[in-house]
Amino acid sequence: MIDIQRYLLIAAIAALSFMLLIEWRNFDIESSAPLATAVKVDEDRSAPLDSGDDLPRAEGGVDNTAFDAPTSTTSGRFIHLRNDVLDLKIDLEGGDIVRAEMSKYLAELDSKKPFVLLENNDQRRFVAQSGLIGKNATDTADGRPLFSANNERYLLQEGSDEVVADLHYRYNDQIDIIKRYTLKRGEYLTRIEYLINNRSDKVFSASLFGQLKRDNSKDPGVTDDGMFAMKPFIGVAYSSPEDRYNKLAFEKMKDKPLKQKMEGGWIAVIQHYFLSAWVPEQDATNSYSTVVTRQGMNIARFTSSEKQIPAGETGKIATAVYIGPKDQYKLEEISPGLELTVDYGWLWWIAQPLFWLLTKLHSVIGNWGWSIIGVTILVKAAFFQLNAKAFTSMANMRKVQPKLVELKERYADDRQKQSQAMMELYKKEKINPVGGCLPMLVQMPVFIALYWVLMESVELRHAPFMLWIEDLSAMDPYFVLPLIMGVSMFIQQKLNPPPPDPMQAKVMQWMPVIFTFFFLFFPAGLVLYWVVNNSLSIVQQYIITKRIEKTGLPTR
Repeated sequence: MIDIQRYLLIAAIAALSFMLLIEWRNFDIESSAPLATAVKVDEDRSAPLDSGDDLPRAEGGVDNTAFDAPTSTTSGRFIHLRNDVLDLKIDLEGGDIVRAEMSKYLAELDSKKPFVLLENNDQRRFVAQSGLIGKNATDTADGRPLFSANNERYLLQEGSDEVVADLHYRYNDQIDIIKRYTLKRGEYLTRIEYLINNRSDKVFSASLFGQLKRDNSKDPGVTDDGMFAMKPFIGVAYSSPEDRYNKLAFEKMKDKPLKQKMEGGWIAVIQHYFLSAWVPEQDATNSYSTVVTRQGMNIARFTSSEKQIPAGETGKIATAVYIGPKDQYKLEEISPGLELTVDYGWLWWIAQPLFWLLTKLHSVIGNWGWSIIGVTILVKAAFFQLNAKAFTSMANMRKVQPKLVELKERYADDRQKQSQAMMELYKKEKINPVGGCLPMLVQMPVFIALYWVLMESVELRHAPFMLWIEDLSAMDPYFVLPLIMGVSMFIQQKLNPPPPDPMQAKVMQWMPVIFTFFFLFFPAGLVLYWVVNNSLSIVQQYIITKRIEKTGLPTR
């Protein structure tokens, strides 16, 4: 029982620092993968998208064979579909999305270039493909349909709520197909419809597939490759009947590929702050699977159930693809569980209310930095009484510290008597030796949850605070906040009772230095929270300590 408070305090601080370091390095470390071999392409042409194992096979072993429809292996013709937030580049061969730019998000803070999520070049290959397979397939291992379009650019016009691009394909003399892209104002969800005009005397039968194909290149949103750089998860996410949110790292897809059927659902490729997700019709049964091709491409796909268009009639097969930021409130409206791609880890039940509080404050204040300060103050207020008890216990321990030192010297050769004497002193002075530690342990989940909120929320990406802090999601460029944080920890130590054991004293002396070193590389938003939290703790602890020293008596 000797110095049980001190041991628990050291354990709490060590556990917290360890958890933060692990969360930082494993933001998710399982996503780390070697770079794929680059595919050389011409500047005005996309790399070949398809090989034998790139396209899904129809259910029941039916060959993907069209009637006598011509296919083309010629690529290089593109159109652009753009609203006010998203610019899509579509390859007319196959009608695939081969590039997606987001005008509201910059590639880098000091750059005017928009962030590119999908692209197909010699640096990175990440595309969204879709097509028809089955009895009357348009997309086969032999080739993709070559669409035509009336314009090269389809731009959202002022006063219009949506922009539509129709890609035309003549399946044969009696069947025409339109692949329609619809993009609404302010939206990152693109609706894709296959409109089939079947003037033949036979039933047209096909299934719609959508797939995301990505190489193993790094996350373009993470530019720092240093030792303490973030390693965010890059891989597949999907819903299942058992769990609304599941993750599957690329390197695990070979050994444990996904293969499931469910009503509704979705499948996505996620990375830090952004995702691409296929969301098929939610009232139909869809098949979901993952594949790693011979070329090392990672594919996450869905296949809809078979759709039949009777002879002499028209019909449609539809789906939707989301290409954009991890806006959890928007994602929640699209499909159940899609908002969970904003992954707050196992403490999501604490992180979600904290994020809600952060957004509400931001709607009033208009600055994410001041909103973080506001959240810190409110969280501190919620734990005010708990902290008061902890600081009171520490102040009481500081008050009786001379007596503890005297007991250690008196019973230096008898550890058992020393322990008994210390416990009697605690009882006499009405001091709880663990009173200063347990409240801190209770608050640790809140610290970790807020860490996830500040790390995972796209709203803080490139969000300025004031003065030199231009990006709360990046580390302080001048290390001012981490140094202030270290000083605040040092001041807190001075307000705590000094450890009687020399070894403990040395450990505690190094804590501010160790934490400062870790926090040099943490996002400025997280360090800001810690600085404000420490500052408020110092004020509260100072007032309580002075009150106890003034009365001269320990306080319960």
